[in-house]
Amino acid sequence: MKRSPLAMVLLALLVEAPMHPYRMQQVIKERGQDQLVNVAQRNSVYQTLERLVREKLVRPGETTREPGRPERTVYEVTDEGTATLRRWLLEMLPEPAREFPELPVALALLPMLTPAETRELLLRRATAQEERVAAIAAQAPPGLPRIFLIEDEYRMAALRAEITWLRAAADDLHDGTLHWDRALIEETLARFG
Repeated sequence: MKRSPLAMVLLALLVEAPMHPYRMQQVIKERGQDQLVNVAQRNSVYQTLERLVREKLVRPGETTREPGRPERTVYEVTDEGTATLRRWLLEMLPEPAREFPELPVALALLPMLTPAETRELLLRRATAQEERVAAIAAQAPPGLPRIFLIEDEYRMAALRAEITWLRAAADDLHDGTLHWDRALIEETLARFG
């Protein structure tokens, strides 16, 4: 099975304890891990669980029914699921993945905008990222050991680095050390084709 962030989070939850899909989604949100994996649609949890079951990394356990609620199947991780999660972690940590974030694409297409527009948009993004850093910092309960905050620590460091770059690029746009116009674009296209 090809690893996915959601599959990894679900396996890790089931290593902790057997649970039903709705509870998995709740725990992911309670822990702020919905910033790491997309669980906005509960269906994504069910689809990923089905893949994990097909690959024999997870198995359905008991089915429960509470009054006024639909029937719920509790899932548990298999030994193969635990071993696979560990293998994925051992592969994932040292080797950067080929990811395709949107910001570099937008930066590659800046000649479609004016320098003034670009500066304004970069500053707005920097402000939005500062708000994200503040929100991440505020969500951690006091006294929680660092190991349970390590992904937030990483995310805040990456966001702070981005904010620093965004503000520096905006400054360069302001003072003219970063600029372009139609003539520069046409000359560059003619020269480098």
